[in-house]
Amino acid sequence: MDLSGKSYKSFVERQEALKKQYSPEQASKQHVKGKLTAWERIGLLFDKGTFEEIDAFVTPASTPVEFGKIDRKYGDGVIVGHGKVNGRLVFAYAQDFTIMGGSLGLVHSRKITKVQEMALKMGAPIIGMLDSGGARIQEGVASLSGYASIFHNIIQSSGIIPQISVIMGPCAGGAVYSPALTDFVFMVSHTSYMFVTGPNVVKEVLNEDVTSEGLGGAEVHARKSGVAQMIYDDEENTILALKKFLSYLPSNNVENPPSVSDDGAIPNFNERLRDIVPDDPNKAYDVRDIINQVVDRNTFFETAELFGASLVTGFARLRGRSIGIVANQPKVLAGVLDIDSSVKGARFIRFCDAFNIPIITFEDVPGFLPGVDQEHAGIIRHGAKLLFAYSEATVPKITIILRKAYGGAFIVMNSKFLGGDFNYAWPSAEIAVMGPDGAVAILYRKELAESKNPVELKKELVKKYRDRIANPFIADESGYIDEVIDPALTRQKIISALDALSNKWVKVPARKHGNMPL
Repeated sequence: MDLSGKSYKSFVERQEALKKQYSPEQASKQHVKGKLTAWERIGLLFDKGTFEEIDAFVTPASTPVEFGKIDRKYGDGVIVGHGKVNGRLVFAYAQDFTIMGGSLGLVHSRKITKVQEMALKMGAPIIGMLDSGGARIQEGVASLSGYASIFHNIIQSSGIIPQISVIMGPCAGGAVYSPALTDFVFMVSHTSYMFVTGPNVVKEVLNEDVTSEGLGGAEVHARKSGVAQMIYDDEENTILALKKFLSYLPSNNVENPPSVSDDGAIPNFNERLRDIVPDDPNKAYDVRDIINQVVDRNTFFETAELFGASLVTGFARLRGRSIGIVANQPKVLAGVLDIDSSVKGARFIRFCDAFNIPIITFEDVPGFLPGVDQEHAGIIRHGAKLLFAYSEATVPKITIILRKAYGGAFIVMNSKFLGGDFNYAWPSAEIAVMGPDGAVAILYRKELAESKNPVELKKELVKKYRDRIANPFIADESGYIDEVIDPALTRQKIISALDALSNKWVKVPARKHGNMPL
């Protein structure tokens, strides 16, 4: 090629024009808001020198001039492409708020749908970094149709490739359904927000004053709505966490989860596990202490920590292999299952099942949360989601009953006859229709009422109930669990069970899909 020729000169001029779009002045506007530019985000996410941009020189669609000027810059406000994250292929798109507020028009949406379709075809995860003013008003129905195409592609890829959204600025109106449809949502505190209708509409319709942060900030969605699973203080830490998070996931639904070498820091026999659960069944403890003593050192990555906190979910490694963890949390509401924790658990279990990630359940559950509010809000329907998800899952499923396992909650938490592959119990386990206090109050109502010393009588009867009914050895001898194990051997038992389940295969019925109680 003649490097001095006209065609090469045009090539160079276009390259220079593209670079000039991303000026220091535009970058400083983002930095003042505590945000990075789209290119800075791309640079942090991908391994150095591996990102390849696609459709860098496309320009926006034409619109009638009387409805506002369109910025004719290259790229139409979104950067799309592929590269390596921790050495593995990943596709991504990053909306650029410095170009027309990152608004979504026809060309913008086509760039995103193109990279979505490529990710599905290549069997690679896709990351969406959202920072947009929403649909481009000047383009009318074309913008709305663009969103519809994006949503459709997310749904088509669901359960086939991991799809993760990272909210790094505004995400409002119909745009919010894009992250809501993906597998996991990351948000940045104080600089990102999501809502269907903004503060101005809320003020106009309901006469309520609320800020963007108060209506749909990261804390709101991580703690109250459950839309976001992970939040971090700044974009740098958000992206670093995202990179770590990706390391637990396979690239697609036909791959096994990635493995790393085990440093051997966690012993297979661990006496510390014998001392974590208190002797007093009414005393709380942090189930994370058990998780961290069982899994490989420093590998537990908790998801949705602030939402439905009576249930802990997250990813970890066991001898370097990725696993999913579901655990009742006695530290919060005594570990009961409520609406939020049931939905959270069901969603997490279905993700693990879709991507071949074994599920380890640590059980200490006194039941479902009682009350008018829970019943009227649909605890029956929402609790059934968790039940459905566990029973439907065909990946290896192992349960360890740590302490309480009462009533319907015992059934729901991956019980043996719900489809649990290996179900173990610690000697501290109590497996029964209800807790000893409640059971004795019902069974011996008359005797307690007539007793001269009801407190002592109840204490005696509670002990008898624990020994004769709730005792885990009874469940073991009847085959309702597989074994009562020494807590110190928990890691070894799980590793052995996972080895036995390495070739697990389940024939599922021929059907389009089940009808989960949504």
